[in-house]
Amino acid sequence: MKKIIYSEKAPKAIGPYSQAVEANGFVFVSGQLGINPETCMLVEGIEQQTEQALKNLGAILEAAGCTYEDVVKCTVLLDDMDNFKRMNDVYARFFGQSPPARAAYGVVRLPMGAMVEIEAIAVKK
Repeated sequence: MKKIIYSEKAPKAIGPYSQAVEANGFVFVSGQLGINPETCMLVEGIEQQTEQALKNLGAILEAAGCTYEDVVKCTVLLDDMDNFKRMNDVYARFFGQSPPARAAYGVVRLPMGAMVEIEAIAVKK
């Protein structure tokens, strides 16, 4: 059985999808952009967008009863791989000593002209 997860502290979905879905002890968080949930606008710069995307992801994890420590896999999409190191520096602050498995891809474009999008899979304790 699946359960839809929603947080008021994260931006609403910009399409026909859920912020996250819980199924069989896993929480699948949809890709998060660097959108400020109060203004519904992208923040400026790769570091700021990465930080905001991860804060949004964290709010959704919290709504699901999880934390960053429960994340087992992330996927990062970048519109410019030259931003990889700058994204990585911010990303590292959120996942500490036991980071999840991860893939990072360069893509042609992201929704709303975003520079980064981050999705995650967590396991509930």
